[in-house]
Amino acid sequence: MTLLDSRSGHPGQSRRTERITRSEEETAAVARELASTLGAGDVLLLSGNLGAGKTAFVRGLAEGLGVSGDDVSSPTFTLIHEYRGGRLRLYHADLYRLERAATEDLGLDELGVADGVLAIEWPDRLSHRLAGAREITIEIIDETTRRISERTLPSA
Repeated sequence: MTLLDSRSGHPGQSRRTERITRSEEETAAVARELASTLGAGDVLLLSGNLGAGKTAFVRGLAEGLGVSGDDVSSPTFTLIHEYRGGRLRLYHADLYRLERAATEDLGLDELGVADGVLAIEWPDRLSHRLAGAREITIEIIDETTRRISERTLPSA
């Protein structure tokens, strides 16, 4: 795993880091490390092509939060999975099959995500940006290599 770049913006601007991983396990390890910095109410927006490793990343998040990664699967057909038993609940939403929608329309607020971490795959389907969310982009470099970029959106 290689840390490529770390830039801190001025107050009110976003901060961006990039890492290169060379296996699914390294991708999960980046997420496990990130999980140690998360608190209740944090939102992660996970972007990347099909097969980029978004679900592997969520598996690492779960493990980092103390939930078994073996239980994590893509919630493509059920929209949202909830994983309990760790330091925080993990809510994993996959919006791939949806048209653009507001988070209020999806009922994410009613789920009580304030008590856990919300990871949203395919956030481009949301009709608006979520202030303070962390954008995670996973780019396919080759068959096993990925570039994982993290940027925190400015708070409202």
